[in-house]
Amino acid sequence: MKVAITSTGNSPESKLDSRFGRCSYFVIYDTISNSTEFIPNPYKDNIEGAGQASVQLVASRGAEKVVSGEFGAKAKLIFDSLKIKLVILKDPEKRISAIIELLNH
Repeated sequence: MKVAITSTGNSPESKLDSRFGRCSYFVIYDTISNSTEFIPNPYKDNIEGAGQASVQLVASRGAEKVVSGEFGAKAKLIFDSLKIKLVILKDPEKRISAIIELLNH
């Protein structure tokens, strides 16, 4: 399964970014192959529509689950319609490597 994680940077030691649509990077982690891809968020500085555009980005990468600190109402509706699960993690100090470790257990 592919999981998208919002990240403040482009390394496993980066921290969870609490903002879904305005995060700095998306991490696409594949639980089957253990591969990790860091994608800069091209929509983080959009005046509006960052959440919806970000949903389309992670969906196009095959994500079946998304981990972030929070999701906007519009993004949640689109994720629901796409049957993509949302995981809200209220721990901005959590490192990407630790989140990946949790996903593997």
